[in-house]
Amino acid sequence: MTSDFLVVGAGVAGLRAAIELAEAGDVLVMAKDSLRESSSEYAQGGIAVALSDDDEVELHEQDTLAAGAELCNPQAVHTLVEEGPAAIQQLIEWGVEFDREGTKLAFGREGAHSRSRILHAHGDSTGREISRTLYHKAASLSNIRFQSFTAITDLLVTGGEAAGVVACDSRTRRLVPYPARAVLLATGGLGRLYQETTNPDVATGDGVAAAYRAGAELSDLEFVQFHPTALYLPGAPSFLLTEALRGEGGYLRNGAGERFMTRFHPLAELAPRDIVSRAIVSEMQRTGDSCVFLDMTHLPPATVRSRFPRVLKTCLEYGVDITKDFAPVRPAAHYAMGGVWTDLDGRTSLPRLFAAGEVAATGVHGANRLASNSLLEAMVFGARAGRRMREWASGSIPRTPAAPQPEFPDIPEEELRRLTSEKCGIIRSGEGLSAALEVLQSIRLQPCQYPNRVLFELRGMHELAMLIARCGLARKESRGAHYRTDYPERLSEYRKHSRISRTHEVTFV
Repeated sequence: MTSDFLVVGAGVAGLRAAIELAEAGDVLVMAKDSLRESSSEYAQGGIAVALSDDDEVELHEQDTLAAGAELCNPQAVHTLVEEGPAAIQQLIEWGVEFDREGTKLAFGREGAHSRSRILHAHGDSTGREISRTLYHKAASLSNIRFQSFTAITDLLVTGGEAAGVVACDSRTRRLVPYPARAVLLATGGLGRLYQETTNPDVATGDGVAAAYRAGAELSDLEFVQFHPTALYLPGAPSFLLTEALRGEGGYLRNGAGERFMTRFHPLAELAPRDIVSRAIVSEMQRTGDSCVFLDMTHLPPATVRSRFPRVLKTCLEYGVDITKDFAPVRPAAHYAMGGVWTDLDGRTSLPRLFAAGEVAATGVHGANRLASNSLLEAMVFGARAGRRMREWASGSIPRTPAAPQPEFPDIPEEELRRLTSEKCGIIRSGEGLSAALEVLQSIRLQPCQYPNRVLFELRGMHELAMLIARCGLARKESRGAHYRTDYPERLSEYRKHSRISRTHEVTFV
């Protein structure tokens, strides 16, 4: 069925864009899994905004620029923080129940923030509460339809313009074309490229890979942020232990019970995420331990229970009571700063194709995302993309071209994830990146008569692993989340964004 507007992804960015589009035409919101399975649902840490009495938009702007390691797009950052307060007020009007102290909003502190400006909902369920509210708002609009268990496999392109998508229907296992006047990619991140990730299983970078195959430009793929503190227990998922735990006063300790972050940065546990993640890896290498420990036991148990009910409940399920026990943690892939290049209105280099949220690279996060800016980015830039997409509400829908014929890599997913983790992870080298690229390029591609979602995901993951390695090799420096042992210094000549597409190698602009 043809739609005026197709939104691929049902997280915060996609839902916010759909709400903007509803008054301009028919909107189909397509979800890869259930409508509840997105990275937004797992966002515990909160949403950053300059609304408290002692905060200012300019301070939020300065903190974001500082965390981004001199690589943020200043215009994007200004847009984010300037439009953030109104976006939060709108969420409150629509029904989001942010935590309060009496009648006033309660603001928390997280790493690299100079003020307490993090809003939470139900303690550590902020993303879930915002997603719930946006879904109910979107579902109340008659022009918006939802379709779950439909995974994008490719973009349809005709005459150099996006004309819709091809998707794999999980129920029928058929490939189905979905023509549209304009397409928004809001497919989230790519954390499942790595063995340990805080992302849900659906985060396989489908939108970025599809955009690349369609000819769109990608940017800053070398910058993959690892969250420092993911739960590390046999049989347990890499559950994110939110930054707010350290913001509340939690300590990081090694196996001997010693605090070690003071040796790595004057902000100790509240240092930027890339520094904390590398410090943990360095400490594990020094001691030979497989993890470090997050200590909340010196805080009042009532505070921990009220502020972090979801974290407490999950840890208890695996035998760890964080009010009494140290929680074993280690870094896990968390957030992709790079993705499909866009301008400030979500436009990509391919006409009629837009992107918002983690799949997009606006430059707002630079080389290292400031904690809790991602939900705000999804709100602000999702709305902007939706408004800009309305330009395509009139005129003819592009002719639906034939779907491309896919080929799939002959490599087990776990082997691919192991390779990416070892060679394209927190600490990299030219030798390791080259070795990874050599292996990835040698993998045989072959057609499959009856492909399924798993094969399409593997195809995209294989492509993205090669792209991360290529971009990482081209950036001969260390900056933010990209750290190379053979080029450990930050160099002014690389104070530029990487760009790559199917038709050109890595350039810096």
